[in-house]
Amino acid sequence: MSSRGLWADVALRAAWARADWAAVLYEYRRVAGLTQRQLESLVGLPQPHISAIESRRRTVKTEEVKTRITEGLHVPPELKAAGQSSRYADWDPSGELRDRIAHGHANGRTDLRTADWIGRVLAEHRRAEDEQAGPDLWPVVRAQLDAVTQLIPGTTGAAADRLMLLAAEHAHWLSWVAWQEQRRGAALAWIDLAHGWAVDGGHTDMQSWAQRVRAYYSLNHGDPVRALRTAEAARFAGPRPLSPAAESVAVHQAAMAAAACAERDRARRLADEAHELALRAGDERDRPGWLYWLDQSRARLQLADAAYACRAWADAAAGFREALPALAGFPRDQAYYRARLEDAERRA
Repeated sequence: MSSRGLWADVALRAAWARADWAAVLYEYRRVAGLTQRQLESLVGLPQPHISAIESRRRTVKTEEVKTRITEGLHVPPELKAAGQSSRYADWDPSGELRDRIAHGHANGRTDLRTADWIGRVLAEHRRAEDEQAGPDLWPVVRAQLDAVTQLIPGTTGAAADRLMLLAAEHAHWLSWVAWQEQRRGAALAWIDLAHGWAVDGGHTDMQSWAQRVRAYYSLNHGDPVRALRTAEAARFAGPRPLSPAAESVAVHQAAMAAAACAERDRARRLADEAHELALRAGDERDRPGWLYWLDQSRARLQLADAAYACRAWADAAAGFREALPALAGFPRDQAYYRARLEDAERRA
């Protein structure tokens, strides 16, 4: 694997974002399968020095050593940028970022290899979200978004549309992390950017997903009427039909909102429809990248969640019990649904 490929590892990127040099050396060696002795020639440091850094008996303070590690391990440009500018710690989108996007779609051509790389890395971030804290990766993802948007003004046609989708996916990730950190204003600003960029690029599934996320925020914040209205709108987000997976999550969100509005019959109908749509997207290749998780087990969990929202306790408990074993690798989700299961069993 190339050095650049090694840097797709989420734990390694998070260590860099924290400026945790001990973890950077250790995680790099783990991913590359190297010993401390083999790392000597890359970073220009003797093995005892590397050992002392990794064991935290010695800290990395000088710019010379930091540069040796950075250059020796071939840290990607977007990570170097994240480590060099405090602006990536800001929660809100910057005016500079908005201005850059506003001047996109100029005539020109660009090398899309950088975009392909950043897209693969973002996919790794999504899959590791259950284990790796989002705030640790925040400056990295912000820097990645900058790298993507800087390509847009020199691009046109389908390539520009593709970059707009990648920018929207990054904005959605940032919105979700901001919401988890109780930065609600920033979360809404980022999801609005994601929606706008999806519209500009003609990506109907992402348009719908951004609206679905907004509906989730409204429901989570205690406004089920607005949540239902927004989730229903997510089903008809653009000029092209949605993929079954994208329509499924929009319909499921509408079901949850309908249940919160005490429209339980409507909620049950929508939940069944969402489940059927999810089953039509059984192959991961049939789902947008950000919906990689919507397999049959997750579809069953969504159905159970809707039953729980409708106070159909026995149905909810049966669904949670059936699908929970599939969450073995997702401790946070597993804890959430296990608590739901225990509560449903108690109420049944």
